[in-house]
Amino acid sequence: MTSVLMFHHVLGVTDGVRWFADELRAAGHEVTIADLWEGATFPSIQEGVAHAQEVGFGNVIDRGVQMAADLPVGAVVMGFSLGALPAQKVAQTLPGVRGAVLLYSALPSAEFGGPWPADVAVQIHIAEQDENLEPGELDGAKALADEAADGVIFLYPGTAHLIAEKGFADFDPDSAALILSRTKEFLARVG
Repeated sequence: MTSVLMFHHVLGVTDGVRWFADELRAAGHEVTIADLWEGATFPSIQEGVAHAQEVGFGNVIDRGVQMAADLPVGAVVMGFSLGALPAQKVAQTLPGVRGAVLLYSALPSAEFGGPWPADVAVQIHIAEQDENLEPGELDGAKALADEAADGVIFLYPGTAHLIAEKGFADFDPDSAALILSRTKEFLARVG
């Protein structure tokens, strides 16, 4: 059993986020969802991004770091899109974190003071043609996976962003099943 702290995407703690957490719980893991939006949810990525801009991306990351302050040694952090930012920062800066699963986003380690810690495994999942990625973001994610001593990036077909968000228009059942399977294998291995 692995202790997992999960950070949601800009839509908030949706049924899709809960579904993913429940799938990991069914595999025997202890999953806590960190609610960066304090209960608010948004029906579209655009509305969620507008809220994130209002809050401030730096503040979102700081909230996530505060929520991770009491993580047990050996925990894994996980982040979906926007949630990958605090997850990545926690993985890079909080001693005792064992791994990170980053979905739909990852940045070069220099963004959070780099380098990536040698004892922290990382697994990244991104749609290869994701239209929501910033220019250079995919290259940064690949560089992070290459830098990590135990790092891998999985690329999925298509242009959609939230491909494992069950109930959302971007949902791709085949990609979601692969992401879940690979995440479960990762948690079993590093936990």
